[in-house]
Amino acid sequence: MAQPAESRTSPAPDEALALRRVTEELGRRLVGQSAMVERLIIGLLTGGHILLEGVPGLAKTLAVRTLAEILHATFSRIQFTPDLLPADVIGTMVFDPKTQEFHPKQGPLFAHIVLADEINRAPAKVQSALLEAMQEHQVTIGGTTYKLPEPFLVLATQNPIEQEGTYPLPEAQLDRFLLKVHVDYPTRIEEREVLLRMAGGEPIPVERVLDPKSILAARRAIASVHLDQRLVDYIVDLVRATREPGSVGLASLTPLVAYGASPRASIALAQSARAHAFLQGRGFVVPEDVRALAPDVLRHRIVLTFEAEAEDVSTDQVVDQVLKAVRAP
Repeated sequence: MAQPAESRTSPAPDEALALRRVTEELGRRLVGQSAMVERLIIGLLTGGHILLEGVPGLAKTLAVRTLAEILHATFSRIQFTPDLLPADVIGTMVFDPKTQEFHPKQGPLFAHIVLADEINRAPAKVQSALLEAMQEHQVTIGGTTYKLPEPFLVLATQNPIEQEGTYPLPEAQLDRFLLKVHVDYPTRIEEREVLLRMAGGEPIPVERVLDPKSILAARRAIASVHLDQRLVDYIVDLVRATREPGSVGLASLTPLVAYGASPRASIALAQSARAHAFLQGRGFVVPEDVRALAPDVLRHRIVLTFEAEAEDVSTDQVVDQVLKAVRAP
């Protein structure tokens, strides 16, 4: 697909160089997991929250903590448990006996990067408390609204195999996550390298290469990445095909999909594709950028029917068929 001549060079080379340094610093502690690292940086560039799903021990928490160190940003970790209360997350009003007044005590949510560890272990009332923060970047304590620091990013983890004592995330909250990333096991060579690096027990130092102002500047640079109108139509067609699979010749999927992705998915896919192109050093989006991010953007926004569950059909399989059926420009 031909691109305008003025869009063929990468915008904001300084920001692109800084982001490559972020990737290099992450690589000092992480072995492999390049897809997870790339998605974390895409979340940073777009301001979108990321849900990491994988079994324990795959460096999900280490990746998030290391990212916060590299960015010179404030970091907070919230260990989600069944007895957690909304006040434990957003904060509460505390009475001062000296002044005889109530004062707000801000919770751990007031940080640039918040790690919501095992997010599916918290009950619905805590999940609801996160909705305002994730969508509006603000929380309400004692009737007063407080803005959260910018950039603000929730990076959540969940374990897909252990379902005892867990609460499935509501669809409304899942839709607030820009991407849902499946974190897989490393290869044998990567696992061997992990063992060699970690066997000594000494922490591996990383350098701080970015600050919050630089992140916000990089976000502004993403807006200059060219998105052709044909790709806009392609993104819309992909998302609409998850709602009406019969319209693209996938009538067999119609009884399997209860609800398709919302228009928020179209916005998320366009933003993610722009960030992906930026990381690849391009000033324009190509169909491969859209296709690379489509599974992570769509998998958690599609609700399947009981028939699909009975036939052991996953949302990833639905997205894969949609990508094959919708013609790229």
